Amino acid sequence: MQITLGNPASAPQPLSPYYSQVARVEQADGSALLFLSGQIAEGATLAEQTRGVFETIDALLRAHGATFADVINIRTCLTDIGRLEEYGAVRRTFLTGTPPTSMTFEVPRLFRPEAQVEVEVVAAVPAA
Repeated sequence: MQITLGNPASAPQPLSPYYSQVARVEQADGSALLFLSGQIAEGATLAEQTRGVFETIDALLRAHGATFADVINIRTCLTDIGRLEEYGAVRRTFLTGTPPTSMTFEVPRLFRPEAQVEVEVVAAVPAA
């Protein structure tokens, strides 16, 4: 098993130099697991931030030969759980197939005061 941590040049760079956006765990059969750090995005509204988050996740997945179809788990932090439907409407435009396992919870705040949503995912990438 080989583990690679990094920030793909083809994706938006992290907001801090103190973490890696992706951990890629290579399996013996040539497949891999991708663990993506929680992502936030700029935007005035929850919908704008959610779209930005999923666009960044898309870029990170593609940099590793994966798509949203490979996502097996998603964890979401919202600063207002009452706006879950607004978040979900945007999420459904990106996750169009069988939904992955999921956990969504409310937090009082995120590490950036203006952030309303943070999302992290795990993807299983088949062998080439």
